Amino acid sequence: MKVGFIGTGSMGSVLIDAFMTSGALMPNQVFASNRTAEKVALLAQRHPGLNVCSSNAETVKNSDIVFICVKPLQYKALVEEIKDEVKQDQMLVSITSPVQIRHLEQALACKIAKVIPSITHLTLSGASLCMYGTRIAPEDRLVLEKLLGAISEPLEIPESHVRISSDFSSCGPAFISFFLDQWVEAAVEMTGIGREQATSLAGEMLLGTGKLLTEGGFHPLDLQERVAVPGGITAEALALLRQSLNGVFHQLIATTHAKYEEELKKCDGLISDTKT
Repeated sequence: MKVGFIGTGSMGSVLIDAFMTSGALMPNQVFASNRTAEKVALLAQRHPGLNVCSSNAETVKNSDIVFICVKPLQYKALVEEIKDEVKQDQMLVSITSPVQIRHLEQALACKIAKVIPSITHLTLSGASLCMYGTRIAPEDRLVLEKLLGAISEPLEIPESHVRISSDFSSCGPAFISFFLDQWVEAAVEMTGIGREQATSLAGEMLLGTGKLLTEGGFHPLDLQERVAVPGGITAEALALLRQSLNGVFHQLIATTHAKYEEELKKCDGLISDTKT
């Protein structure tokens, strides 16, 4: 199987690095192109044997599956560039949430899927969110999910839930890291603990908590009740958090959804003008 990557920026390179680390793909199976050629060249240095393509059309010509890892407003120009090169039996996988499957099925004659990856795939963990177009057959799903299963836990979701699901799986590492960074900074300032030690403690705690929630049979409320003894230190601190964070997560979701709707409208007006 030959797998192409159009766009090797932050998330495109995460996917390539993860697939290589897991052994799911060998460098000679990967074809990649990017607007900035130096970025692909750096990937090829990191993974000798990776095929550097001089154009996006070349990537498409050489690949069975093509991951599209570019920004939403770059899709119109990209579709124009590759639409005459795609084949009906090829699978094109978009990783951009506001670009809808219907947009791409209208514009391209190949099989269309959408996958929202996560930076956690660098440690061969986290969820990859999978959505499928009308031309995707059951065997196509198996092929894609087997590939993604080497670096993540593939989860099929309805496209209507892509934003809220991405808040947890894709944006979540940044949100949680922000929380931990603020906590560590306060700890360093108030107690004199070393930043490296506090960060290590926070990371190990987060890893263990994740395992309790995914493998240990706990729900978030179960953990709170198990750790927070009534009248104890943890319970006192939780009361503070409940008061201080009241409404914050509603605002967070409102913010991510508002930005998503803004980008979706732009994609509706841009990509839908392109037909096969």
